[in-house]
Amino acid sequence: MSKVASLLKKWSETSLVLRILGGLVIGAVLGLLAPSWQGIGILGTIFVSALKAIAPVLVAVLVAASIAKAHGGLGPRFRTVILLYLVSTLTAALTAVVGSTLFPIKLQLRDLAQGSAPSALTDVFTNLLNNMVTNPLASISTANYIGILFWAILIGLGLKLAASPGTIKVVSDLADVITLLVKWIIQFAPFGILGLVFSAVAESGLEVFTVYGKLVLLLVGCMLFNTLIFNPLLSYLAMHRNPYPLLWQCLKESGLQAFFTRSSAANIPINMALCKKIGLDEDFYSVSIPLGATINMDGAAVTITVMTMAVAHTVGVEVGFFTAILLSIIATLGACGASGVAGGSLLLIPMACSFLGIGNDVAMQAVAVGFIIGVIQDSVETALNSSGDVFFAATAEYCDRRRKKY
Repeated sequence: MSKVASLLKKWSETSLVLRILGGLVIGAVLGLLAPSWQGIGILGTIFVSALKAIAPVLVAVLVAASIAKAHGGLGPRFRTVILLYLVSTLTAALTAVVGSTLFPIKLQLRDLAQGSAPSALTDVFTNLLNNMVTNPLASISTANYIGILFWAILIGLGLKLAASPGTIKVVSDLADVITLLVKWIIQFAPFGILGLVFSAVAESGLEVFTVYGKLVLLLVGCMLFNTLIFNPLLSYLAMHRNPYPLLWQCLKESGLQAFFTRSSAANIPINMALCKKIGLDEDFYSVSIPLGATINMDGAAVTITVMTMAVAHTVGVEVGFFTAILLSIIATLGACGASGVAGGSLLLIPMACSFLGIGNDVAMQAVAVGFIIGVIQDSVETALNSSGDVFFAATAEYCDRRRKKY
């Protein structure tokens, strides 16, 4: 029994990235050498089914708990940093829409007949409103993410206004429990990836990685474009000084660490230490950094939007200008509720897909694809998200100092 415990401990201590890479390689090799061993593919099916089961509950509890715990009485610096976080996330989603339109990607998915396109913008609004007011328990059981978000926000506001601190703590503890369950499921990601890659290679051969390679380039390209162009522009408009020295420092001292931890929440202590190093007000960054780990989700917005657009291109859903704007807003709101664990943004892809009338079963296949490329995508996403927390916190404080000076 001690040997089993020792093996489990070594397994959990080994880098998840290395384990997923191992599963990817083994799955590809088995898919090429033994494509008839179809039983291996069941590992991927079980992994995706587990994600489908926990994702709606995760979104509902995390969003409600986040709103219930939100602080009030924000001063000018807090208003500035919240605005920067949200505008940056929205521009990231818009960048992803433009990138996906210029370089459309199609995925290899099954049961595509389940995807249906809204015939007009009025149909989009009608579907959106109907989904919003669906019974909250029914929304969770049917993975109706629009309804889940709507009711979670209302419940969070209700808890904030009427509940006792003890009740809010119970909800917060429940959110921690659900997050822990997700972490446990993610521990089995290497086996799920093995099964998924095996099935993909056995059915399509190695050319399947050509699609994934293009998808990774599009995701990372959109993230880097937003981080290196739009975010510095926002920072310059706020503090009227060259933002790039600050950006490089944040990428080097925060982004590099987050690349390997793949968790914005896990990188909070590192970001706070960096804020102290560059001389920010502790009363400010002790709140703005954890807040940023929740709502500053540029990379998550890019992931949600690019993957949703890829599914739309695959099933033949036309995404017009106004629909794209609404999709960007939905992706922004969804990204702000993304889990702080590795792969958290992937679980919100079905929410964005449901906005376009794409079925949950098809959308969850895109989530599975996201885990295959997550070794790169999630590491880059977290690095840019977490470094942006410090970047915009510093920008907001420098902006406030400048305002007081003049």
